[in-house]
Amino acid sequence: MLLADMGASVIRIDRPGGADTGVSLPQKFNLMNRSRSTIRLDLKSTHGVAKVLRLCAHADALFEGFRPGIMERLGLGPEECMAVNARLVYGRVTGWGQQGSLATAAGHDGNFAAISGALSAIGAKDGPPVVPLNLVADFGGGGAYLAIGLLAALLEAQRSGQGQVVDAAMVDGAASQMTLFYGLHAAGMWKDERGSNFLDGAAPFYRPYRTQDDKYIMICAIEPRFFAELLQVTGVQDIVPFEQFNEAKWTAHIRTFEEVFATKSRQQWTDAFAGTDACYAPVLSLAEAPSHPHNKERDTFVEIDGVVQPAPAPRFSRTPSAVRCSAGASQNELRDMLSDWGLSDADIDAI
Repeated sequence: MLLADMGASVIRIDRPGGADTGVSLPQKFNLMNRSRSTIRLDLKSTHGVAKVLRLCAHADALFEGFRPGIMERLGLGPEECMAVNARLVYGRVTGWGQQGSLATAAGHDGNFAAISGALSAIGAKDGPPVVPLNLVADFGGGGAYLAIGLLAALLEAQRSGQGQVVDAAMVDGAASQMTLFYGLHAAGMWKDERGSNFLDGAAPFYRPYRTQDDKYIMICAIEPRFFAELLQVTGVQDIVPFEQFNEAKWTAHIRTFEEVFATKSRQQWTDAFAGTDACYAPVLSLAEAPSHPHNKERDTFVEIDGVVQPAPAPRFSRTPSAVRCSAGASQNELRDMLSDWGLSDADIDAI
C-alpha cells in the first residue's frame, strides 16, 4: 500500500479463491489493497510460474511473504527470478526471518513483538503486557522496514546494475524500533519493567488522563518549559516545577493531575489548552479522528468509494502521492493497470 500510494505500479498476486486470512472482509473495505491491481494465479502450475517470471522480467522488485523455502519449491526463488532480470530486488517479509530455530514456525505480530522485548515494555506496572494492535511488528517492523529496504536496494541497483535479496523479519524490525530503549537500559536510565519509566505511562507528565465526561486526554509535557506551561494551564500550584523528574513524587503528582483533569470535560480541556505548548491532545476514537480540525485542514483522511480512510503518507512536493484506485477497483481500472506492464489483452483475459 505504501509503495502503491507513492506512485509505484504494483501488482498483487493472490491464489485462486483468495487468501485464507480467517477474516471475511468485502473487497471495498480491504483498504490495504488500494492503489493496485490483484490477479489470481495458481503458483503450483507451470502456467502460473511462467506468468510470474514474465512479470519479473519487467519489474523493479518482487516481494513475498511465504514461509522460508516455499518460493524455492514453487520455482520462484531469488535464483530463478533474478535469472530473468539481474537488476531485480527480491524482498522477503516474514515473522521470524529466513533462518533461525523459529524460521518455519507459524506466528503473528504479538509473537514477534514478544521475543523482541517490545511487548514486555508496554502496559501498566501491575498489569499484563498490552497488545499494541498489530502495529509494532507487523506493520512497523515488517511492512515499513520492508519498504525502506526495498527502496534502498533499488537505489543501489541503479548504481551497480545488480539486484539483491532483502530479508525483512518482523522480529528484527520490532527489535530495531526498541533501539532507544535498549540504549537507555544499558545506561541505567530505564527500568526493565512496565509502567516504571518516563515514556511508558509512569511519569505524570507523559500519560493519558480521564476527564469529567469519561473521555481521555494525552499529556506529553516532557521538557521543563512545556511542563511549566502544563502547570500554568491547569492551575496546579502544589507541584514544584524542578521536581518534575523526581520519581519519588510521581505517584502524588499523578493523583493531583487526575483530580484536576476530572473537573472538566475533554472539550473544555481542549479549549483551555488551545494555543499553548503544553503538549496536549484529546484522545480521539476512529470515528472522531477524521473530523478533528487539524486533520481536516491537512486532509489527513480521504473518502474513496464512500469509505473514509487515512490519506497516503508521507507527502511529496513535486510528485504527490494519491490513492490510484479503491480497494474494490473496477475491472476497467484493473485492465488499465495491467496493460501498463505490457500484458496483452489475451493475457489479461486469461488472468
